[in-house]
Amino acid sequence: MNYDIIIDCILVVLSIIMLWKGADWLVESAAEIAHTFKVSDLIIGLTVVAFGTSAPEFAVTISAAATNQTDISIGNVIGSNIFNLGFILGGTALIRPIATSKRMFERDGLFLLISTALIFLLFFGLDGWTPDDNYSQYEGLLLFSLLIGYVVFLFVKKDPPEEVHPSAATYVSYILFFVGLIAIVAGGHLMVKHASNVARSIGVSDWVIAVTIVAAGTSAPEFATSLTAAIKGRHGIAVGNLIGSDLFNLLGVLGLAGMINPSDISEDIFGSVFLLVLMVGLTLLMIRTKWKIGRVEGAILVSINLIRWYADFAN
Repeated sequence: MNYDIIIDCILVVLSIIMLWKGADWLVESAAEIAHTFKVSDLIIGLTVVAFGTSAPEFAVTISAAATNQTDISIGNVIGSNIFNLGFILGGTALIRPIATSKRMFERDGLFLLISTALIFLLFFGLDGWTPDDNYSQYEGLLLFSLLIGYVVFLFVKKDPPEEVHPSAATYVSYILFFVGLIAIVAGGHLMVKHASNVARSIGVSDWVIAVTIVAAGTSAPEFATSLTAAIKGRHGIAVGNLIGSDLFNLLGVLGLAGMINPSDISEDIFGSVFLLVLMVGLTLLMIRTKWKIGRVEGAILVSINLIRWYADFAN
């Protein structure tokens, strides 16, 4: 019996627990702090909650970039974003249909589509993948700058707050914020190291493990947050969390990863990035249709993600 693999698997599970619980503490405390300043549900979902639930992707991707694991670095971001729109948004809508809005579509949804298409063009241009394709520090800086501009715009043109009565932030909120952040960073390090070991031992490439198992593990906080928000009728947080998380992953996490470690672009990445562009476009169409994502739309999104997972493992 190979005890090293058993230990790796146990540590992967432990890392997911650390990521989930750390993000839970981070998001809960950050939301209390943000509510103190009377910020709307949608803005909270797009920024504080989204950035908090994206902290696992941030930890995993930056750790992978710093150790030259390019496939995991980029694959985790792309895989997590597809997982967010497929399993999480789709799965949440299957359980509880989600109300959307014109502002969500015109401002945040379209910006996500433009950002995703921009990354496709930066990676591959108009001629598809070639051996010369690469991701430079300047392109990473461009993406990161777009995120900063978007966040500044949101808070300058912020929505009026809903009638909510959250708990006031206390000193405990600030303690939990930093404890959660530490747990997330440590969990991200464990995830990259031991998921890579498991992938190699069973003959699965780092790319496949990144866009499936690692992506699912690091997206667990988004699922818990969006499902809970939808059940409680806080649709702004439910959808805003996923759109904001995808934007933070693409512009912030991927941008910073490019600045840390510019790299060549693998041919394996082309199909997943192209699928992500299509998924974002389809999600926008669903948001616009009757301003609601219902169970039928949720089933379509989940089915697309299941087919993609099967195709990844079959290859």
